[in-house]
Amino acid sequence: MLTFALRNSLWLLVYLFFISAPLFVLLLGSLPPARDFWTELSIALGYSGLAIMGLQFGLIARFRWVTKPWGEDIIYHFHRRISLIALGLVVAHPLILFVVRPELLALLNFVEAPWRARLAAISTYSLIALIVMALWRVKLRLSYEFWHLTHIILAVVAVAAGLLHMAAWGFYLNDPLKRALWCGLTLFWLSLLLYVRLVKPLFMLRRPYRVTRVKAERGDTTTLVMKPEGHTGFRFTPGQFGWLTLWNGPFKITGHPFSFSSSAEVKDGRVEMSVRNLGDFTAKISQVAAGQRVYLDGPYGAFTIGHPADMHVLIAGGIGITPMMSIVRTLADRGDKRPVVLIYGGGDWDSLTFREELEALRARLDLTLVYVLARPHDSWTGEKGFINAGILRRHLPPPFDMHEYFICGPNVMMDAVENALSGMGVPMVKYHTERYNFA
Repeated sequence: MLTFALRNSLWLLVYLFFISAPLFVLLLGSLPPARDFWTELSIALGYSGLAIMGLQFGLIARFRWVTKPWGEDIIYHFHRRISLIALGLVVAHPLILFVVRPELLALLNFVEAPWRARLAAISTYSLIALIVMALWRVKLRLSYEFWHLTHIILAVVAVAAGLLHMAAWGFYLNDPLKRALWCGLTLFWLSLLLYVRLVKPLFMLRRPYRVTRVKAERGDTTTLVMKPEGHTGFRFTPGQFGWLTLWNGPFKITGHPFSFSSSAEVKDGRVEMSVRNLGDFTAKISQVAAGQRVYLDGPYGAFTIGHPADMHVLIAGGIGITPMMSIVRTLADRGDKRPVVLIYGGGDWDSLTFREELEALRARLDLTLVYVLARPHDSWTGEKGFINAGILRRHLPPPFDMHEYFICGPNVMMDAVENALSGMGVPMVKYHTERYNFA
């Protein structure tokens, strides 16, 4: 636990170094004529915002030694939140200047303003558009693929225009040390982008997978069974996920994240992904034919078993059952004797994916199944409605803080379960969630 905490702290320090180094370097070497406090603060905020924007390419590069301690979903949610901070810093930069130097308001005239001001406007407007589309993609009815492409384009434009704006003003870049710093940072950010879009796909191109079977499951769900072709594949931990690329090579802009639903104890490198039809890209999964070549990038995620506990409590809603199936299948294959409680919420009895297999696994595992139906049939005698603290208390033995909890499903459900566990005295370190909205 200490090593884990030290490693996380180290990565935080590395991140803080990269976004704060430009400010400290401003104080080194020869200094330009001093200006008033507010102007200098404005410039410092602009430099910090630009540094955060550039480092965003590193957060989405999917380096396993970066994502492993935190989990891919945590990294992506941090990526979204820190983008808002970057936007605040970038917008504050001109606003402060407009207040202390009202004559600069003339630079808002895009047609007549010099190019160094136009570049600042292009960078800022691109960043605003990028964040608006990310936060309201669903409400704007943008497809994931279109959003992802425009997201990359806007990010590159925002950072490139910001760098050109800074170079064009050049107030702090007369010193060779400062020019070297920003040249180095620019090359670093460019290398991150090239790694994601060129180097990583090249590695994936040499390690394809072949779909060997397509299985129709309950709940409008399709399972793809895939085997490595010409290589041994990778080992994953139950609960992890990978990025799947279909119908195109690994250089395709957009991959899609899905949990592995198969046992991690399979020896031939085979992996399975079970995908529910939600009306977007997922609607095409059932059209995949056996024999098709696909590409997988993985494994990722910290939503995994291995923590010391007296029992595992798995809480799934809808297609959140997918990583739970990987956990249950793996525990059964390992002959794990610890009790497992699976609380599975769904719409109705017929939509419960893997229902029959779960019942069969009870013969191989100390597995307790608790189904919670939102739309139960008339003769249903089990739990009804939605998963809440009352259901947890009825089916889990105290003390509740001795168990390890895994939660996956719709965000509303996961928020409600987390609040319920907190009210039951379960510390945050004892429950784990997996959220899949990376947009």
